[in-house]
Amino acid sequence: MIKKPPILKTKYYDRSSVFKPENLIREGRRQMNKDTGPVPEVVLLDPDGDILKWLMDQERVELSSNWACYHTKLYQFTLQGLTVGIIAQAVGASFAVLLAEQLFVSGCKLLLSMTSSGKISPSLETPSIVLIDKALRDEGTSYHYLPPADYSVANPTFLAALTSAKWKSECAVHQGPVWTTDAPYRETAEAIAEARNRGLLAVEMEAAALYAFATATENPVICFAHITNQMAQDGMDFEKGQENGAKDALSILATAAQKLIPLI
Repeated sequence: MIKKPPILKTKYYDRSSVFKPENLIREGRRQMNKDTGPVPEVVLLDPDGDILKWLMDQERVELSSNWACYHTKLYQFTLQGLTVGIIAQAVGASFAVLLAEQLFVSGCKLLLSMTSSGKISPSLETPSIVLIDKALRDEGTSYHYLPPADYSVANPTFLAALTSAKWKSECAVHQGPVWTTDAPYRETAEAIAEARNRGLLAVEMEAAALYAFATATENPVICFAHITNQMAQDGMDFEKGQENGAKDALSILATAAQKLIPLI
C-alpha cells in the first residue's frame, strides 16, 4: 500500500501557527533598531532583480527603514504617483511566501509578483507576459496552506478587474495557467509535454504557493510571468527586451495596481 508522503500528513488547515510572522517582525525591529512605521501598501516581488537594478540605475529608489526582515532589503519608489515597495531575488515558492507572510503583517495591502518564466506554449512569443490565473501545484509550500488539489487559483474578482485592463506596453500580455515547480533542473521533456497537454503556458517557481497563501489568508496577491526563455535549449535565450524588460514590467504593474487598489 502506498502511504501518503509526509508533506500531506499532520496538516491542520483551520488551526493557527505557533510561529507567527508578526512575532518575527517584532524581534527583527528590536534587534535591528528598525522604525515602527508600515511598509508601502503595494509591494512587488522581483525574483530576477532586473526591475530593481534598472530603478537603481535611474536613481529612482530608496531603502526602506521600516522593513524588519532578516533576509532581504526592501526598497521603495514612486510609480505613477503611487509609492511601491520592491524586494529582489525572492526566488522560489517557500521564500516568496515567507516574504508574503511578513509583508502583510508589516503594512502591505497588495502584493504583486513579476517572475521570469520558461515558455511551454508554442504560441507564445518571447518575450511576453502572462497574467497567471491558476498555477499547477508541483511544489511543496502550497500544501501547507490548502488541501491537495491540482491548481492554486487567483482571486476571481481581481482577475475580472484585470481582464478589462488596457495594458500600455510593447510587450504582449496574455492570461492563462502556468506550472509552478520547485526543481527547475528537473523539467524533463516528458514533464514539459504533459504541461503542454494541460494547456499550461509557462513554467515558473512561485505562483502556486503565492496563490495558495492568498486564498488561505485572504490577502490580495496577483502574479505575472515574464516569458523570457525556452529553458536555454537554444542560444540567445533569457532576453527580456529593452532595459531588460523593466519598463514594460513597470507599465504592466502600474496598470494592475490602478485596477486593484480600489478593490482592497
